[in-house]
Amino acid sequence: MALTDIFAIAGSALAAHSTRLNATASNMANASNVSSNEEDAYKGKRVVFRTLVEDQMIGNVMRPAGSVTIDRVVDDLAPHPKLYDPGNPMADDEGYVYKSNVEEVSEMVEMLAAARSYQNNVEVINTAKELMSRTLEVAKS
Repeated sequence: MALTDIFAIAGSALAAHSTRLNATASNMANASNVSSNEEDAYKGKRVVFRTLVEDQMIGNVMRPAGSVTIDRVVDDLAPHPKLYDPGNPMADDEGYVYKSNVEEVSEMVEMLAAARSYQNNVEVINTAKELMSRTLEVAKS
């Protein structure tokens, strides 16, 4: 593995965790939405990562083994809470509304984990830059 691959691998992780943070933000923004039926209620989004086990061309970029890509974004299949609220204009014929299946506390944990992973990869890049800089200084001597 070339030293420059570290930047590509950490960069792919930054992009992946950025997508994860965006999905979590979308979930939080829609957590309190209600609908008149379960099918139309907001479904939380989950990002599915895929690790490359060998070098692979993705688009017009060669990605080194160990890189992370977004495989897909899927809907959370957790059930939607059904609330009795006959005064709500979105209520069905029986007076029920269906909430989003997003749990705010779980989303906050997800957001913290994604932010921490993002920061860890920033540190990887910074450390690799520092090591390359030190190597050049030693080579000058």
